[in-house]
Amino acid sequence: MRLRYRPKGEDVGERFGSAFDDVFAARIAESNAYYDALLPTNLKADERSLMRQAAGGLLWTKQFYHYVVEEWLTGDPAMPVPPPSRRRIRNADWGHLFNRDVISMPDKWEYPWYAAWDLAFHMLPMAKLDPDFAKRQLGIFLREWYMHPNGQIPAYEFELSDVNPPVHAWAVLQVFLQERECGREDYSFLAGAFQKLLMNFTWWVNRKDAFGEHLFSGGFLGLDNIGVFDRSKPLPTGGTLEQADGTAWMGFYCVIMLRIAFRLALVQREYADTASKFFEHFIHIADAINHLGGTGLWDERDGFYYDRMRVGDQSTVLRVRSIAGLMPLCSAMILSQETVEKLPGFRRRMNWFLKYRQDLSRDMSYLETEEETDRPTDRLLALPSKERLRRALKYVFDENEFLSPFGIRSLSKYHAANPYVFHVDGAEYRVGYEPAESQSGMFGGNSNWRGPIWFPLNYLLIESLRTYDAFYQEKFRIEYPTGSGEERCLREIADDLEDRLLSLFEPDADGRIPYLGERPPAIDAAGEVMHEFFEYFDAETGKGLGAAHQTGWTALVINLLEARSKRRAEPREAQRVATVAHDIA
Repeated sequence: MRLRYRPKGEDVGERFGSAFDDVFAARIAESNAYYDALLPTNLKADERSLMRQAAGGLLWTKQFYHYVVEEWLTGDPAMPVPPPSRRRIRNADWGHLFNRDVISMPDKWEYPWYAAWDLAFHMLPMAKLDPDFAKRQLGIFLREWYMHPNGQIPAYEFELSDVNPPVHAWAVLQVFLQERECGREDYSFLAGAFQKLLMNFTWWVNRKDAFGEHLFSGGFLGLDNIGVFDRSKPLPTGGTLEQADGTAWMGFYCVIMLRIAFRLALVQREYADTASKFFEHFIHIADAINHLGGTGLWDERDGFYYDRMRVGDQSTVLRVRSIAGLMPLCSAMILSQETVEKLPGFRRRMNWFLKYRQDLSRDMSYLETEEETDRPTDRLLALPSKERLRRALKYVFDENEFLSPFGIRSLSKYHAANPYVFHVDGAEYRVGYEPAESQSGMFGGNSNWRGPIWFPLNYLLIESLRTYDAFYQEKFRIEYPTGSGEERCLREIADDLEDRLLSLFEPDADGRIPYLGERPPAIDAAGEVMHEFFEYFDAETGKGLGAAHQTGWTALVINLLEARSKRRAEPREAQRVATVAHDIA
């Protein structure tokens, strides 16, 4: 459709002549020049096309969003006054919220409202396209007209008080590091975000740790129907749920805040005190998830982290092998001795803590050293010990459990033949493996974390494997896939998992593109595939599911393709060193 505006009543002459076409030709040339400079040259033509289309889709999801809670509560001036009950329903306690910005949406067609943890993942690929926009997006969610006075970050409009995973700090750090690779270090952005994130971290500590024991109950945490019960509602048994993912997310939050504090302390020494706070808090969480009440949330029989339901003095293990139980593997960082030596105040407090709180540091699994490496005093901060990591990864790399041809499943395939069933008061609650669309009406039935492949948590798991590999190096080798008899190091496994995710968009041996299912691809005039970016993917066939236009966090294909480009360009050892260097100034 050709369309041109003109001033009313004016004759502009030839309306759709060569000048009209010249404008479009110029814009196309500018766009091509931009992407020619942006896209890695060692990618294949179809890979560059996929990367560019993901970028275009991500830019397309930006939308003006206007929601003022106080005006909604008051009602439209020309309409009848809302009933008093409106002041007592959802979002009523968010009267300060005044949203009037262009925001990155999960999908402006099906989900035309922001979701806080979706947006955090969006900003990783966005930082490669427009770092200033990425920083502004992360910044506005921490401003006083977004963030609740109590420190909570708004989740999404249909329930601002829901709890999304605390990935905002991670996104802030990732955007800072990506821009740093281009020669710019925006410490003002990093420090400003850190100050507000302190408030959000405190909200988590005060609101989501029911017994003050460093085991956290965050609610559904964006994983919708992954649990036995609707985790956003009171349990049918009463009591509380001690969540493996909720606790792990707080360990993850500590690690990220510690990394940011290190960065800031190297330019302003006062931040070293705050770094000590997050170091000590991480140790408390690691002790709780591994030891509280015996083994914490770790199940020694199965070798996996499970949720526990506490009712009075009774504690029940909910033996559902889901991606929620893999989140403890993501809370890992290398505590570089080089960085510690630059912060003598932090070093003194760390050594004091390890000496006088040996009740917490008795098991050095989360302060492990590798004496035979060329960095003998570097330490690994991680929730699982080396032995527990190995046991959990056997499930992750088992094709009959989590490992799919297209990535890591959100629920173990084991539950296809062995659904988890829980009975209470004559009602049955069941979790079974569902690789595609959900059969459960829980949480509205419009999402499914009971089997499909989701990009965001796959991305975090891969990033964590690279951290473990950078520390353990070749000495940590594990059977991959489980039962194959072939051992690989974690870096090689991370590479393969990235390739599995990208294979969703690549023709298979039969020429079929997995995410399309049985549909043929749409081809543009230039002969290129016109890609779609789905919300999640069938773990068995790769077919795209959920929101059909949701580039959203699936735009992480941009980061995966860039990683593939670096693998082709750099020796493997250089990639490992780069992982370590992220935490060394």
